[in-house]
Amino acid sequence: MKLILLSGGSGKRLWPLSNDSRSKQFLKVLQGESGQLESMVQRVWRQLGRADLQQSALIATSKAQAEVIRNQLGMDVPLVIEPERRDTFPAIALVSSYVYCHQRADLDEVIIVLPVDPYVDDSYFECIKDLERVLNHSGANLALMGVEPSYPSEKYGYIIPKHEESLDEYSWVSHFREKPDQRTASQLIRQGALWNCGVFAFSLRYLQRVVEKKGLPFDYDRLILRYRDLPKISFDYEVVEQTDRIVVLPFRGSWKDLGTWNVLTEEMSASVIGKGVISGDSVNAHIVNELDIPVVLLGVSDVVVAASPDGILVTDKTSSPRIKDIVIDVDQRPMYEERRWGWYKVLDYAKYSQGMEVLTRKVCIHENKNLSYHFHQDRSETWTILKGEGLFVLEGEFRHVEKHDVLHIPAGARHAIRAEEELEFIEVQQGMDLSENDIHRIYMTWFEICSAFGKHDFYHNLREQ
Repeated sequence: MKLILLSGGSGKRLWPLSNDSRSKQFLKVLQGESGQLESMVQRVWRQLGRADLQQSALIATSKAQAEVIRNQLGMDVPLVIEPERRDTFPAIALVSSYVYCHQRADLDEVIIVLPVDPYVDDSYFECIKDLERVLNHSGANLALMGVEPSYPSEKYGYIIPKHEESLDEYSWVSHFREKPDQRTASQLIRQGALWNCGVFAFSLRYLQRVVEKKGLPFDYDRLILRYRDLPKISFDYEVVEQTDRIVVLPFRGSWKDLGTWNVLTEEMSASVIGKGVISGDSVNAHIVNELDIPVVLLGVSDVVVAASPDGILVTDKTSSPRIKDIVIDVDQRPMYEERRWGWYKVLDYAKYSQGMEVLTRKVCIHENKNLSYHFHQDRSETWTILKGEGLFVLEGEFRHVEKHDVLHIPAGARHAIRAEEELEFIEVQQGMDLSENDIHRIYMTWFEICSAFGKHDFYHNLREQ
């Protein structure tokens, strides 16, 4: 059995903390086992470890999210990265072909797909283990997990079982109903319908047939070159609703989709995260503040205030799901991003006459992490070290840097930096193109950088520390 965790989406319903590169699954607002804040993806990955399933899991994601996943889960987390964002069917097809070709899995191997961010108890993962057995025992083409509804929701799709063919453990599926109104949802629940939580199992052999029927190869190295030829459509529409032999396994434990502010705040351990104060007469109110200025709520109830470098949201909790419709026209670069080496926060951006741009940001590099050895063709940079110590490389020359040092990096100059202890600096970029496209990486790891310039002592001394 192999698990594919799907990590995607732009997270607009949790704006302004979430954006195209930092979706909802990466927001550190949940309380972890040791009392520290953790994200949804960190929570799920920890639960997979407790269920002894991490070694079977891969994460399917986009280039934009790969670095934040590595930042939160570690550099060794197994990722399969889409060459471009399409939808869940292309992503699942690509990762399945990777499992077959690069992990040498047999065509009878069972693949189980699940979202990377459900808020669930540990029994959810025991139910996932049962899916493999249910698929094999039933002889079905697909086996789904369905959540027993706790109320008639209009947000979820429903799986309607065939009662005349139900067994003690699972049922054959009659049909599906996508996001019905509340009255219809109540009727479906009385008929024994289950919420579709996006968990399904199939054999590699079955998906191979689906892909090859489209005239596409199931070989990973060939399929990734033809990724654009895969239809941009969800797995539910392309496969699940086109399959005639499907069983569903009920899950009766706790399950939530923390996709909106009103639901997310129900699971937050504190009413205030970041700098903020809520008055005693403000009931059922929450503040999530990533800014360095305080937020105060006085005499208002049933509200969420979320503040980040990307914007400020003030919303009544019942209205919070509508935020996706309101911010659809907000078009700006992400002002805060997590990377494999740390994070950065945009402080200021200005565009002057003749196309000159100036961007100022605060950068944090975690201890023992490094930026790649790279250069920019169209911009220069100035770094002012605020905190910590590190090793800076400019055109192959190594030097120690610390608080108060100012580093000038001309356009075209190759450079890198490594934090010996957590390092923070202010970076001022100036040039005609300040986009991410003007990053030309030469070496990624500190070992590669030291080896390229014969600085083996720098690497080995650090390892001994």
